[in-house]
Amino acid sequence: MSITIRRDGIHGTQHTLRIRGHRITVDVDDAAGGHDAGPTPHDLYDASLAACKALTVLVYARRKNIPVEDIEVVADRDASEERKGVYRLNTTLHVTGALSEEQRQELLRVAGKCPVHRLMTEVRTEIETRLV
Repeated sequence: MSITIRRDGIHGTQHTLRIRGHRITVDVDDAAGGHDAGPTPHDLYDASLAACKALTVLVYARRKNIPVEDIEVVADRDASEERKGVYRLNTTLHVTGALSEEQRQELLRVAGKCPVHRLMTEVRTEIETRLV
């Protein structure tokens, strides 16, 4: 699967991200010289973790017949030491439903094992960029 991103026009910083049949506007914020017309690349990175945790918890709960009603994951970024090699994401998981404390702890454990969390913390990513 390929993901493409292309600049919208020749002025400004707005781009369109295409993933399968989906289109997402991507930009940088005013402080970085953009118009904040969409999420930044860092926003998308952080959002991928939150989305993965939410979906992983939901799929697991359904498979195990855990009565989850609503799920919300909040990801807060601390990029203050990013240039030093440390990028912190603090996530909170809010789950509603008639859950026991044991089930709540099980869902928290599962959230910590979502594929994107593991990708961000346990896998070495190799990136090759070519000019064509």
